[in-house]
Amino acid sequence: MSIIKLPLFFEGSLGEKTLYALFDSGASFSCISEKAAKGLATMEKMRHPLEIATAAEGVYMKIEYAFRLDFYYNDIRLSDEFMVIPTLSEDVIIGVNTLQKWRIKLDFEHDTVIIDPKVAKAILK
Repeated sequence: MSIIKLPLFFEGSLGEKTLYALFDSGASFSCISEKAAKGLATMEKMRHPLEIATAAEGVYMKIEYAFRLDFYYNDIRLSDEFMVIPTLSEDVIIGVNTLQKWRIKLDFEHDTVIIDPKVAKAILK
């Protein structure tokens, strides 16, 4: 597992803010802390909450809320669903599902994020 932490601009249905996002190759889902989520969008209660495994063996976390956010990297608009986690220690975690969806590559040697130019061209601002 490797990580890169960068400030990103986030937009939701209620507001916008810049948050530090952790690009985490060891996290499956993209997540946001409940504190960071406030004022961005209306949280939607999941009909069937998710129970996901944590890094601690045998410890699971129940996720009951999620919402969609747009976020920007180098003026490229991306979007995805973010799981709301009340006790998340980071503002935001960008997980593997989002990385794969947008074909984002992580350059750990230079602490940079690389977005496929073909994907960037297909996104309408």
